[in-house]
Amino acid sequence: MCYILFMLTRHRDEKNLTRLFIPQDFVPEGTCDLSENQIHYLRNVLRLSPDAPLRVFNGKDGEWRATLLEIGKKRGSILLDAPLREQISAPDIWAVFAPIKKTRLDFITEKATELGATKLIPVMTDHCVNARINTARMEAQVIEAAEQCERLDVPDVSGLIPLAKLLETWPKTRTLIICAESGDALPFAAAVKQAGDAPLAVLTGPEGGFSDAELTLLAAQDFTVMADLGPRILRAETALLAGLAGLQLTQG
Repeated sequence: MCYILFMLTRHRDEKNLTRLFIPQDFVPEGTCDLSENQIHYLRNVLRLSPDAPLRVFNGKDGEWRATLLEIGKKRGSILLDAPLREQISAPDIWAVFAPIKKTRLDFITEKATELGATKLIPVMTDHCVNARINTARMEAQVIEAAEQCERLDVPDVSGLIPLAKLLETWPKTRTLIICAESGDALPFAAAVKQAGDAPLAVLTGPEGGFSDAELTLLAAQDFTVMADLGPRILRAETALLAGLAGLQLTQG
């Protein structure tokens, strides 16, 4: 009984440790350098000192327990102690979306990461109100969200691409599920079933929806399936998250 209580307490304590994404190779008793932002966060926000325990992951070697080795004003490093969790393969789901207003785009980036998207692709459509994407900001946000939600990987973030160009370069073996109300749209579950075993992506439009020309272009592709998310009119960010949640239910 004492051993069980000890292991439960240890597991709880490890879950409470600060968790960082370190994009370097992990080897037992190896060291990794911290970024400038991580140094600031650990030193000035959390006020950690050398020997503080951490949890770290790099997207390929699982999660490790680590010790803060050095934390100066401009230099910081960690010592890798031992693996905590093995790397597992998450369902390969892509989130493709028309960019929306800044604060709501931040919300999409964070929640798409939490819902397991492995790639985020902003796409320019006819009715977009936001023609700019700060890719560096999105990359920082997906890392922060992955650290918080216990993911063992971090989604890839693509630059903004026009819809026509996206369709030209799309991998034909991946089914693109279009969340758009149209006469030929299937119920979402039926659309996913029609895709079969193909890897999946979900596409949502801007606040004003897709134009008629875009809907015609999307429907003409061999790799697309039109899907209906239900009778209610959803905001752009809600539609994407509903689509991702639906894919997670079927993909695990």
